Amino acid sequence: MTLESSLPKPRRRAGVGLHVSSLPGAHGIGDLAEGAHAFIDRLVEMNVGVWQFLPLGPTAYGDSPYQPLSAFAGNANLIGLQPLVELGLLRAAELDTLTGLPEDFVDYGRLIPAKRDLLSRAAERFAAGAGGTLVADYEMFLHENAEAWLDDYALFRVLKTRHGERPWPEWEPAFVHREPMALAQAWDHHRDAIECTRITQFLFDQQWRALKDRASERNICLFGDMPIYIALDSADAWSNREMLEVDRDGQPSAVAGVPPDYFSEDGQLWGNPLYDWDYHRRTGYQWWVERVRHAARQSHLLRIDHFRGFAGYWSVPNGAPTAREGEWLPGPDGALFDAIEQGLGKLPIVAEDLGVITPDVDALRERYGIPGMVVLQFAVCDPEFDIQRVEANSVCYTGTHDNDTTQGWFRGSGDDTRTQDEIEAARHRALELTGGQPETIHLDLARLAFSTAAALALAPMQDFLGLGSEARLNRPGTTQGNWQWRLRGDALTPEVIDTVSGLAEASGRAHR
Repeated sequence: MTLESSLPKPRRRAGVGLHVSSLPGAHGIGDLAEGAHAFIDRLVEMNVGVWQFLPLGPTAYGDSPYQPLSAFAGNANLIGLQPLVELGLLRAAELDTLTGLPEDFVDYGRLIPAKRDLLSRAAERFAAGAGGTLVADYEMFLHENAEAWLDDYALFRVLKTRHGERPWPEWEPAFVHREPMALAQAWDHHRDAIECTRITQFLFDQQWRALKDRASERNICLFGDMPIYIALDSADAWSNREMLEVDRDGQPSAVAGVPPDYFSEDGQLWGNPLYDWDYHRRTGYQWWVERVRHAARQSHLLRIDHFRGFAGYWSVPNGAPTAREGEWLPGPDGALFDAIEQGLGKLPIVAEDLGVITPDVDALRERYGIPGMVVLQFAVCDPEFDIQRVEANSVCYTGTHDNDTTQGWFRGSGDDTRTQDEIEAARHRALELTGGQPETIHLDLARLAFSTAAALALAPMQDFLGLGSEARLNRPGTTQGNWQWRLRGDALTPEVIDTVSGLAEASGRAHR
């Protein structure tokens, strides 16, 4: 299945990258309600047919969407509050607790406790008296998800709070080892809090379904993202540790990362537990099939992060000071994708194939017709890069959420790891390839991406707006100050909308 056949017409599409948390809105964080629905309408006006967002799971320390507390649960912070007022689960005056939060970034320290309190109130009112079709929908949601993942996540979430938000390997031994009597007693003692978490997940699911329906009505393709690894401190690792290389106390023998690369001279030490691929092979990769099934329900197109890890993955001994101490080990290769296709059929998947890509990685991707990625901030620095050789079955980006904005990259920011000579060379090459100017390089690089044969060409929203490094969303290898940038409500002016629409129109990628 090629990317062109996966996309709704028109087959060549323009896209924008913007995480849900970065949407504008009145309640301290972008959410799934009015702001998200309005953004879909703005995309139609901009002639942009694809909206790429980051993983939707519940975040913890560092607020990273790539270290979620569950591979299946939704991030409750993204639930829109106004719809809960309309359902009678909150009172309008109660939303005043979120007034005064900044508009242009997410202050997680202030947001999380305030929103948690509001969602708890909404869940309590739902449990006390929700009626009509909402109760029937909730019962169906429990039927479909409770045994599969929801009950484990709800109990995990409650126990994590009981243990001061510490990672589960630091809990009381009875809970670390999942002793049946201890779990049964916890379920009995915390029944109301567990039910609150289950209801909150239902509300997330309802709002996401409504948003996906809205996108489908407007012919907007939702482009999701799925991390390859799960976090050690997650409900999945706690309840299914047999699928990981961890002992009964939750201690990993080795952890995930990547060797030295563009972002870090010591490599990146992610710290995620590694999969026991023999276990997954013996079980027919069933957990993976269900994980991909769940992710595919939330989006029309799905990017799998760190695709190269399926061919071979970087294993770092637990406790090593940097990722340099790791080694390459063989991944599941095609056996995993055979199982996914057997269980789910051909799926519209995109491979994040950046980093150290060897022939076996390309062979695996090509065997299943999975499109890869071209990131122009990297590609233009390669003297052998030829814009005419960008494949149709690919996604061409100006930059991703891990890159600086194009203006920041072009200028060179204070935390840039490149030498001044490398920055100057990149500037020269970018201007040479685009025929543009320094002050418009963000649009010039987007125009270059749109001009390629790639079925999908995409730029982060920051690049369409020409923002600098102050708007960067993530700095790989760091844990502070990331995932906070937000789009201001007045940013998408008629001029911006017309400019982006013109780029899409001129390149044959117009949505309309």
